[in-house]
Amino acid sequence: SITLVDRDQYAIDSLAAFADQGSRVIHQDYLSAAQDLQKTGEQFDMILLDIGVSSPHLDNAERGFSFQAEAALDMRMDTRQSLTAAQIVNTYSLKDLTKILKEYGEEPHAQSIALAVVQARPLQTTIQLADVIEAKHSRRGKIHPATRTFQALRIAVNQELTQLQQTLPLIPDLLTSGGRVAIISFHSLEDRIVKRFFKEEASKGYEARLKILTKKPISGATEDVFNPRARSAKLRAAAKINT
Repeated sequence: SITLVDRDQYAIDSLAAFADQGSRVIHQDYLSAAQDLQKTGEQFDMILLDIGVSSPHLDNAERGFSFQAEAALDMRMDTRQSLTAAQIVNTYSLKDLTKILKEYGEEPHAQSIALAVVQARPLQTTIQLADVIEAKHSRRGKIHPATRTFQALRIAVNQELTQLQQTLPLIPDLLTSGGRVAIISFHSLEDRIVKRFFKEEASKGYEARLKILTKKPISGATEDVFNPRARSAKLRAAAKINT
């Protein structure tokens, strides 16, 4: 049987057809789902994690994930949660805001952008935030100066890296013997976490639970030339060692 998991109501609605055909659809973030499935002892022959932001998030301006259109600073994948990007932008301290931009956005101008944001408060929309950042650091080349900030805020709102870090150790228990896991990530922060976990699991000698199947990640830049948004995608895969 197939189990499909997503925390976004839009995605859950889109999966209704699969539920009608007998698949199980779970409306949870993948960490909570993995924890619940582990507790009940369920195992799977194949696990696919397609993590991070999706095209519907970016295409729906009202969700506030993009600065291409005016929208409230939301960025929640699960609209049932209370924390929004607006709360982070308008209430977090200069120190905490700088840390988020530096760690989650790898933004070289984290401190100056955070200071500009704090001084411009309150900010309510995506365009307002993007304009503050562009006024501080003008555009150079094709990449908008607010790109890294928006990535950082999205990751913070949805606890994306924490979700991934806490889910990975659960995967071996959720796989049948010989079962496989494939993980698609979309930026270097995620890919590093996956790469490190697979390497650590595979290097435990007789106690190793996973065998790496992809010496190098499969890149979306070469595999899917028809989908520009997949260019940054990287897929890594591993198999559970027979025990």
